[in-house]
Amino acid sequence: MAQSHPGPSGQALTFARVTPYQSLSLAMTSDAVDVDGWMSAEHSQTGDATSPPLAWSGLLEAESYALIVEDPDAPGESASVHWMLWNIPGDLTALPADIPQGPHPAAVPGAVQGANSRGEHGWLGMAPPPGSAPHHYHFQLFALDRKLELSPETSLAKLVNVLKGCAIAKGELVGRYQAAGGIGDAPAPARTGAYGVDPATDHATRAELAAGRGPLDSGDIDRHAPHDDEGVTRPRGGEAPDPKRPFRL
Repeated sequence: MAQSHPGPSGQALTFARVTPYQSLSLAMTSDAVDVDGWMSAEHSQTGDATSPPLAWSGLLEAESYALIVEDPDAPGESASVHWMLWNIPGDLTALPADIPQGPHPAAVPGAVQGANSRGEHGWLGMAPPPGSAPHHYHFQLFALDRKLELSPETSLAKLVNVLKGCAIAKGELVGRYQAAGGIGDAPAPARTGAYGVDPATDHATRAELAAGRGPLDSGDIDRHAPHDDEGVTRPRGGEAPDPKRPFRL
């Protein structure tokens, strides 16, 4: 299990401050975090800034779950809060991607989204300064013995105090992300877009399309390829495009 560590302020993260009253742990995974621990840029401010999907091992006795995501590498007196979500139903073992902003997201009935460091109710996309060292995003999940009667405006400090009295188990997943120098071509993990050999995910993000960047060619999944006026990609070197994979904008 990943270990929480204090950020520039020296303040411990929520995971280290909440000790469940049972010695149980939750195993967490996410399709947004690759095998090397890098997070997909699709969930960053230069991508689509959508919330990442999560999955975990469930507990039969859990009435609800609470999720807190913090970045201890952000400059400031305390870690940056990227997400607070509580009253996740106890029978769930996963969250879908792209949960909309708002105190009461319809995608997770009954759940409440608290305010992130920007004051928005929902996921705050990663945005470390260009050229800085990788930032670590701590996804901290707590199984609770009750649902929480808390306002969406509840502060992190108050939420942590409540969790100390009702947490059954906890789990942590840490993803890393490092910003590229710009929106130009950049290799993984700093590139924008979540690209792979799966056509379902081999696409340009909204931010990239707005910046005039096209999709990828079939032989270079880590970089954008040039494309003609009709949106057909051309492999680097000027060869004809693969007719079996006619990407168009």
